[in-house]
Amino acid sequence: MKGKTLKKILSVALATAMLAAVPVGTTGFAAENEEEIVLGDYRNIAPGVEDAYYCSVILYVWEPLITMDNNGEPVGKLAESWEVSEDAKTWTFHLQEGVKFHDGEDFNADAVLYNFDRMRYEVKTSGFYNLNIDSFYPNLDQVTKIDDYTVELTFTQAAPTLLYTMTNFGSAMFSPACFNEEYNFTGIAQGTGPFKITENVKDEYVLLERNEEYWGEKAKASTIRVRTITDVDTRYSAMKSEEIMGVIDLNAITPALATELVKDEQFAITETKSTMISFLCLNGTKAPFDDVRMRQAVSMAIDRDAIKDTIYLGYVEPTTNILNYSTPFYTEQPVEYDLEKAKELAAEVLGGERVTVTYLIQQGNTEQKAEAELISALLSELGIDTEIESYDWATIKEMMGNGEYGIARGQQGLSNMEALTIFKRFMDSEGDQNINYSLGVNSEEIDSLIDQADAELDMEKRQEIYTELQEISVETQPVVPLFNQKTLMVYNTKLAGYEAQIYGIDLPNVCWAE
Repeated sequence: MKGKTLKKILSVALATAMLAAVPVGTTGFAAENEEEIVLGDYRNIAPGVEDAYYCSVILYVWEPLITMDNNGEPVGKLAESWEVSEDAKTWTFHLQEGVKFHDGEDFNADAVLYNFDRMRYEVKTSGFYNLNIDSFYPNLDQVTKIDDYTVELTFTQAAPTLLYTMTNFGSAMFSPACFNEEYNFTGIAQGTGPFKITENVKDEYVLLERNEEYWGEKAKASTIRVRTITDVDTRYSAMKSEEIMGVIDLNAITPALATELVKDEQFAITETKSTMISFLCLNGTKAPFDDVRMRQAVSMAIDRDAIKDTIYLGYVEPTTNILNYSTPFYTEQPVEYDLEKAKELAAEVLGGERVTVTYLIQQGNTEQKAEAELISALLSELGIDTEIESYDWATIKEMMGNGEYGIARGQQGLSNMEALTIFKRFMDSEGDQNINYSLGVNSEEIDSLIDQADAELDMEKRQEIYTELQEISVETQPVVPLFNQKTLMVYNTKLAGYEAQIYGIDLPNVCWAE
């Protein structure tokens, strides 16, 4: 396909999306209290008692033992320091002293043991990442209290990258008084963070107040309300009318609408790397995508740079690597666009025949729709005709699990910074996403490399295996990666301290500008 034709398709797709995305009018609500900062999100950022974490870490209500810096490296939070044995089977954590939960209970070794007991009780579901002891702490044997502020974790096998799996959701700490005998929340989550929840109305808002007894540096804002506004057009209108002063979450604003907003100097953009990657799932359990040549052809047929510039306005980074670029284990891999070579590979598989496949995208997502229309035009050049169908994500996952699709648009965030988590989920023959998405990956070589990496104590050798697995992912395309996403936030310049993080924003630093 000639460059001018491609740009024309992209321009038409973007123009259509922009016309649909720039609304007129407001939502009819206004913030009455000037001291309260009102922000917006597209989802329930605090789903409540039915969620394993009650709310996302980006609200700074609960804190983990280990968090991460802006380079994705693990750093201590409620764990002040630690030591590891030579065989990497015993980890000793020294806890912050003088820390209290929002309900006044002490944070100490007993609280840590209780939270591990909760993880061990059963897998608990979440809209963020499931609370699963086997995912975060594989081969965990014992959790032992050494003294009031020291705990020891012992493993049956070496765990040299434990800190990476513990980051954020992997080591969330809550007051034991939060839960019933089945370790389910009985009310508002009681964490140790700089904010505490005082009200939570499902599908409407969550109200945060500054924790005046916080053990670290206190939050700058006294009150923050995060409203749930599911429609992106309505969020745009709410920003324009100052009903909300900023968006708080990944995917809370599209690049097109962000760019439109900052045409007014009253608004500004903050961005950085995110943990999220966008990709195409291909049904590898049946033809034509059970043939690696066809998966390679699909990848090579996609001009990611053109999509980046025209649909996402530069706010993504093209990739063919299954591993997200925010983890320290990521290595840069070549991004190849070669439509003629893609046609040759596809012709080898199809033998001159054409096939029709179902292409699933999420309802109401104008970017995915524009993206799918472009990719479908390119796939037509390969002899693949698509029928684009849009559903809610729950329906898409069910169809994928049943193998009732050809192509599906997906995305995946890093629940932790340990690369092996992604390799196991997508590339291992028994990986959950491999099975749940009908990817059809079944390789003794890959399984062996994953096992080798899991057992390797030498971090340089472990990284060598991780690099090899990334190279294999580019060659075999268990999924077809498209972009590493960015954390993209827009805010009103009446606010200060609004800074994008790998996951969320630096909420405790947000305040009214002078």
